Amino acid sequence: MPVPFQRVYIESAGYFMPGEPIPNERMDAYIAPLNRMSERIKRRILAENGILTRHYAIDEEGVTRHTNAQLAAGAIRDCLQRGGAELSRVSLLSSGSSGGDTLMPGFANMIQGELAAPPMETLSVHGICAAGVSAIQSAAQGIELGAHRTALAVASEMPSRLFKRSRFAARGYETDFDSHFLRWMLSDGAGALLLSDGRPALAGNPGLRLRLKWVHQRAFSGDYPVCMQLGLTEDRARGHLDFGSWAEAEEAGALSLRQDIRLLPHLFDIGIHEYATLVRDGWVDPKRVDHFLCHYSSEKFIPVVEDLMTKADLAIPRERWWSNLAWRGNTGAASILIMLSEFLHTKTLKPGEQIFCYVPESGRFMAAYMLLEVEASDAPARAVAVSHKTAEAAPEDEIAIAPPHDPAAAPEGLGALLTELAGIWHDYRSNVWRTPLIRQIRERRFAAPDYLNWMEQWVPQVREGSRWMREGAASLTGPYKTLAALIDVHAGEEQDDFNILFSDYRKAGGTVARIDDLRRNPGGEALNAYLHGLAATRDPIGLLGAIYIIEGTGQRIVPALLPLIKAGLKLPPDAFRFLEYHGHNDENHLNRWLAAVEMVMAVEAGKGGNDATRRSRAARQIIDTARHTAALYLMQFQHITERMPHEPNA
Repeated sequence: MPVPFQRVYIESAGYFMPGEPIPNERMDAYIAPLNRMSERIKRRILAENGILTRHYAIDEEGVTRHTNAQLAAGAIRDCLQRGGAELSRVSLLSSGSSGGDTLMPGFANMIQGELAAPPMETLSVHGICAAGVSAIQSAAQGIELGAHRTALAVASEMPSRLFKRSRFAARGYETDFDSHFLRWMLSDGAGALLLSDGRPALAGNPGLRLRLKWVHQRAFSGDYPVCMQLGLTEDRARGHLDFGSWAEAEEAGALSLRQDIRLLPHLFDIGIHEYATLVRDGWVDPKRVDHFLCHYSSEKFIPVVEDLMTKADLAIPRERWWSNLAWRGNTGAASILIMLSEFLHTKTLKPGEQIFCYVPESGRFMAAYMLLEVEASDAPARAVAVSHKTAEAAPEDEIAIAPPHDPAAAPEGLGALLTELAGIWHDYRSNVWRTPLIRQIRERRFAAPDYLNWMEQWVPQVREGSRWMREGAASLTGPYKTLAALIDVHAGEEQDDFNILFSDYRKAGGTVARIDDLRRNPGGEALNAYLHGLAATRDPIGLLGAIYIIEGTGQRIVPALLPLIKAGLKLPPDAFRFLEYHGHNDENHLNRWLAAVEMVMAVEAGKGGNDATRRSRAARQIIDTARHTAALYLMQFQHITERMPHEPNA
């Protein structure tokens, strides 16, 4: 849930970029090539990331000209100067960075010392790109709670010291691509925000003030392996402190900054899914966003983000996007503060405009968001809300609420149902992503025998799909008979799917010749028993909740896994027909599912009397079945890596 704010305002913003802008053709003077591969990698990366100039706090000899604390102090001075504010007003300094100049003490304390600032509360957030948002949130919470009247949030990065050619001497100037990559991506800089509770005018914008409405952050570190890291060896098997000396750690590559770019597509998928949840819950309305500040590390990812937002039917028009990546470079945690500061200095704002910020963090996957709104200085103060469900949290006009894997807007009367289902889905997907099977696939430990074992358990489960659907259709009575025809169409399409899957299994090298000799695992058995039992009851409309989870798995999870599976297995293309089919067609199935839900609600409304109560009861059956199905389908995933017995002579 986002953290809402009622009385936190951005009074001024500032940034500090060290030295002159360094164009691409002058990078070698600072970030020298390591070997014959460097130039080729550099050309490829610069051609994709869209960065034209950046700043370094080291000179051409590799000498530090500004420490990271000095960069942060420079941004704070610029922020205070622009706002005409005194440092003595500040009682909280919150900093964010991937690393200061010292391993200890904390970075905020080093910044305070650099500023010779008076006594105050300090907080050092250690992270990567989202650390800047964490610093802002911490400062804002201090103000919202009344502990502070004025606070500073600052983020600063200085990765250039890690990229000097001399850092790679211990390895003979050889390194892996993941380490090479970031040398041409990251650069130095700092940004700062002055926050207060006095509803001041925004510096440089007389007649306007800028309110922080909410901040939302969620980490998915339990779902994915490390993507961007400093301190581990290339294989992530040892940490830098596990070596006998710093020299040994450096020689083993444990002090090289790396990013596994192969994992990045999952980061944006997570981020957009979380964004869809924010829209669904009424925290942000894409139609009301006037300015979208997205911290993409490379312009290569613009169409990726845009496409995912469009597919979710939650797109923000491209002309509303704003970024300074091309001329300021990628400065990690500082990027969003530098971006917001320069945006505020150069754009003309109007009351009512909303600024939506999105920061994906690739360390071990995290997504951070902020929403700000421009107000007229003479606008009345807002009452403090007691819950995020107050009018403050809700948008002024209607939100199109859709589940994360269904791009259609919610039809009238289905918003609450789809909202609750999407919450169930989100938890289910996160749990599935941490199962042994998915971890094998993500970590490239998934071999052909694992694929065959999965298929041997999945084939008999898929075979049951059309069976329990037809049983459920046969159990429908009265006005629900109209729904039976729609379910029969769906069951007919699913009827032969298990044969496609079994054919894939055989073409992948499976040795079991008869489907009847295959066995479901305990999760599959439990799911099968539950759905057949429910299908045999009178008017089992709750089965629509089961279809939501099962078809949703085909639309969202399978497409994410398929490229990893195909890349790791040397199998013919026709060994993946079932996975390909469901990735492309389950979206159509879910559109049919939505039509079926509308039919159920129409039947309930047509019975007369208190139709709202019956519609609520029908929705509850769908929701409860979805929750039970998610738990059982998850159980099936959890048991997939086990070997199930089958007839030895099959």
